[in-house]
Amino acid sequence: MPETLLGIHAQALRLFGERLRAVGDGQWGAPTPCTDWDVRALVNHVVGEQLWIPPLVAEGRTVEEIGDAFSGDVLGEDPVAAWETASAAAHAAFAAPGALERTVRLSYGPALAMAYCSELTADCVVHTWDLSRGIAADDRLPDDLVEFSIKEVMPYADGLAAGGMYAAPLEVPAGADAQTRLLALLGRKG
Repeated sequence: MPETLLGIHAQALRLFGERLRAVGDGQWGAPTPCTDWDVRALVNHVVGEQLWIPPLVAEGRTVEEIGDAFSGDVLGEDPVAAWETASAAAHAAFAAPGALERTVRLSYGPALAMAYCSELTADCVVHTWDLSRGIAADDRLPDDLVEFSIKEVMPYADGLAAGGMYAAPLEVPAGADAQTRLLALLGRKG
């Protein structure tokens, strides 16, 4: 499982990076399906998530110890470079020997790093769709990433909506494909 998870994680990071490199100069302020975020704020969020991984997983630090180190603008003048640096460090932290078996101390309590990696992988997949929509790019997601994300999100989709992380799940149309089902679980209409 760890090798498979690391492969899926790397694939999700590559896909987000591809979409990020497609952002045009005039698109950073474009709206996204995340109603509170334009393209730049969405990218800032995803890069920020990657920045948390090394100190939590590799260094064993707590959310409280890290504090607001990754608050505000983490993109600087070169969002693509910020992404490449943060995503490479995040993947390396998860890929280190024994890392996925470690316990990380997150805002909601202790969790296995493997579960944390799964959660952030699914989040990256969904935010790739959000980014694609924001820049009017191809928003089809690879089937294996969609299936992984459905399995990851389904057990706690209602809790994500209740916690304000995502919109409430939508009704899934009969005969909907996997991507439509995933998006509906997270309050997005595909």
